[in-house]
Amino acid sequence: MMVDREETILKINTFLIEEFELEQHQLVQNASLKDDLDIESLDFVDIAVILENNFGVKVSSEHLGKIITLRDLYQFVIDYQEN
Repeated sequence: MMVDREETILKINTFLIEEFELEQHQLVQNASLKDDLDIESLDFVDIAVILENNFGVKVSSEHLGKIITLRDLYQFVIDYQEN
């Protein structure tokens, strides 16, 4: 299945802005979710639920631990959608 990478990134950015009160300029690919975007451990649970509801992506705690940057989050969702 071909995934529209830009559309996926836009959807992720939109929910991050809405759910975590982030600004568009903060959403750069190398931003650390914890350090740069102040997303806490409990917020990752919310992210997992949102990803499942919006993209059908099931995220295990093992996978969440590997998602450090915004780029990691984008790539995880895109890879999941392509498989």
